[in-house]
Amino acid sequence: MSDKRKYPRVEAFLDARWQGTMANCNVRIADLSEGGCYIDTIGEVIVGEPLLLKILMPNGQTLDLEGIVVHHSPRLGFGVRFVNLSEKQRSQVRSLIESKNE
Repeated sequence: MSDKRKYPRVEAFLDARWQGTMANCNVRIADLSEGGCYIDTIGEVIVGEPLLLKILMPNGQTLDLEGIVVHHSPRLGFGVRFVNLSEKQRSQVRSLIESKNE
């Protein structure tokens, strides 16, 4: 999997809210890159499912990102590829990544 990634990932441990067709629940983002993230959850998804992630930022605001489920490990979690990111959203993701690299 890692050799297919376009962007390097960092451990993140961020709280988020996942809103998809199958569920709407609080989750934990385990790692993050400019292109996507991995979500730790026992929740069920379907590969290809679109979803909305509301990531809790360190300043208390939320960062809303659209994504597509790209892989799923039942009862462990799933990978998301971000889609339709604005330059502002991309910049906010980069800031999150930089804060985790410090």
